[in-house]
Amino acid sequence: MVRIKSPDEIEKMRRAGRVVARTLQELAQAIRPGKTTGEELDQLAERLVREAGGTPSFKGYRGYPNSICLSINDQVVHGIPDGRVLEEGDVASIDLGVKLDGFHGDAAITVPVGKISAQADRLLRVTRDALMLGIEMARPGGHLNDIGGAVQAYVERHGYSVVRELVGHGIGRELHEDPQVPNFGRPGTGLRLTSGMTLAIEPMVNEGTHRVTSLPDRWTVVTADGKLSAHFEHTVAICEDGPKVLTEP
Repeated sequence: MVRIKSPDEIEKMRRAGRVVARTLQELAQAIRPGKTTGEELDQLAERLVREAGGTPSFKGYRGYPNSICLSINDQVVHGIPDGRVLEEGDVASIDLGVKLDGFHGDAAITVPVGKISAQADRLLRVTRDALMLGIEMARPGGHLNDIGGAVQAYVERHGYSVVRELVGHGIGRELHEDPQVPNFGRPGTGLRLTSGMTLAIEPMVNEGTHRVTSLPDRWTVVTADGKLSAHFEHTVAICEDGPKVLTEP
C-alpha cells in the first residue's frame, strides 16, 4: 500500500534529508587515496548523524552492521565498510539513510578517489544526470514507469546499462515502503503518481552488463563482469507543482 504524506510529514522528511545531504558532503570531502573504508568513514558518518539528532537508518536493518554502505568500483550497492584502503582512481559510492522525528531520508552519491579516468568520470556524470531526468518525471498525473523509462533511455543512449534486480522504493516512516521504483520500464505504464507520494529514486548504472551477483558476505552486490558501476539517489516528494528533492543541504 502506498502511503500518502501530509505537508507536515514531508517537512519532517525534509529535515531528515538535510542531515543525509550534509553528512554525505562531509564524507565526500573525507574521501581520498589512502583512506580506509571502515573505521574512519563509517564512524565519521555515525557521529555526524547522531550529533544532528538522528539515527543511521541502515545500522541494524535486517542485520546490516554499519551506518553507511560504501561500494567501490565494481561493487554496485550494499558494500560493507572494512579495512580496505582506497586507491587513486577508485570510484566510491556512499549510501546513507537517516531517521529523524520518526521519518527517513535516503540518498547516495558516487565520488572519485583522487584523479579518475575519463571513462569513469563519464559513467558518474551519466548516472547523476539520469537521476535528475528520472526525478523530473515524478509529477502528479504521471506514471511510475515514466521515471524508469527516462532513466533507462538516457543511460542506454550513452552505452551503459541499468541494474534490473535492484530498484528504488517508497520511503517515509519506514525505510522501504511501496511502491518499488524500477530504473527501467515503458513510459505511460505503471502506478499513477499522485501528490504526497515520497520516493527514493536511485539509478544503479553499470559500465557493462546489467547483470549483478552477490559476494559471500550476503550484502555486497557486484557487477557480473567486474566492470565499474555508479549509484546516485535522492528522496523525492511528489507535490502539486512538481517534484521536490528532500535530500539537499
